[in-house]
Amino acid sequence: MASYDNVLVGTDGSKSSFKAVDRAARLAVDAGATLHLVSAYREMSSRERARAADQLGNDMAYKVEGATPAEGVLADAEDIAAKAGATKIRKHAIAGDPVDVLIEAVETSKADVLVVGNRGLNSLAGRLLGSVPQNVSHRAACDVLIVHTT
Repeated sequence: MASYDNVLVGTDGSKSSFKAVDRAARLAVDAGATLHLVSAYREMSSRERARAADQLGNDMAYKVEGATPAEGVLADAEDIAAKAGATKIRKHAIAGDPVDVLIEAVETSKADVLVVGNRGLNSLAGRLLGSVPQNVSHRAACDVLIVHTT
């Protein structure tokens, strides 16, 4: 059985996605693989950023401040991964649709496995429109691990 060299996990900063980060980190440690942390974001105007910061409150403001809204998410994910024992970690903040970003990141990082949480699979919107886990599982050119996070 082949081992994984590159494990990629998507995170949006939610508790659910951080469970997937923890699982991916443990998988990377067991395989001696590099862990790629990926967070997709949509670029916002300064007006949208101010409105979002007001609506989200101070505890979530890091998602809308800084060079990219994903930097805080990736820093938190890196902490979780390090606590799980991961040492070879690469962070990727990429603007775009989450599914497209993850598929692009799989290709550029040469990921052997993509790890995502199951959030959205059982929602009405997920059933009607398709969820991130469902869509990446159909499009990824690598193994996909869907972690039960909800």
